Amino acid sequence: MEVMLAKSAGFCFGVERAVEKVYEQLDKAGENKKIYTYGPIIHNEEVVRDLEERGVSMIRNEDELADTREGAVVIRSHGVPKRIYDRIEENGLECIDATCPFVKRIHTIVEKESREGRQIVIIGNAGHPEVEGIMGWSMTPAIVVGTVGEAENCSVCKEIPLCIVSQTTFNYNKFKELVEIFQKRGYNVNVVNTICNATEVRQTEAAQIAAEVDAMIVIGGRHSSNTQKLFEICHEKCEATYFIQTLDDLHLELPKTAALVGITAGASTPNNIIEEVQNHVRINF
Repeated sequence: MEVMLAKSAGFCFGVERAVEKVYEQLDKAGENKKIYTYGPIIHNEEVVRDLEERGVSMIRNEDELADTREGAVVIRSHGVPKRIYDRIEENGLECIDATCPFVKRIHTIVEKESREGRQIVIIGNAGHPEVEGIMGWSMTPAIVVGTVGEAENCSVCKEIPLCIVSQTTFNYNKFKELVEIFQKRGYNVNVVNTICNATEVRQTEAAQIAAEVDAMIVIGGRHSSNTQKLFEICHEKCEATYFIQTLDDLHLELPKTAALVGITAGASTPNNIIEEVQNHVRINF
């Protein structure tokens, strides 16, 4: 069986940078220095488990952060609200900021635009940590829109100018569709396309591969937004699309006529997992 592996599969720049920062802290840390991550450093259970085995603890919420008084806190690639930085400083903790630079740019835009009186509209998935972080940089309550219905029913006064930004991993075509709804409704809109270029490349390549193959495998964490979107994009092009986390999940009955299998992976998927799946498919199917 022939396998077509996406060139863009695996760690993106921001994720790789964040993971490296944690391991750098482990290398530098003395025996008595405690290292924490605020939330999972990335949406990949294998990476999080390895860090825990090496002594890195996870702070899951603001209440746990309030009780933490010593050590270093690594801010995950998704970023966090401004108040989290303030709490880290108040508690005398060392802050290691591993926020993806592309996410950090959104924080800057949102802070500036909201201060100047624009209503912030974030096109993305409500509840996602990146979106929660972006909301925490707006001077006024931000609005999250993720569907056509939400865009059509958004009740912001037409007299208030809008600034629309996007979650970095949102589907680009859906982003354009939702922006057009606001524009057609007559809003004064300042649109800033903050979808990461690496995301656009990954999604475009995944769609192209899925359209050519007999079966498609998408690898990534079950909580990974960008991996879920890859699965949706691939499934539109190839009905026989499968979502797995690791090789252990690869219990597939591929179509008997499948001669070509495509593989892609989310931005939080380590290369070793991708290689394991790729080799297994080549040898066993």
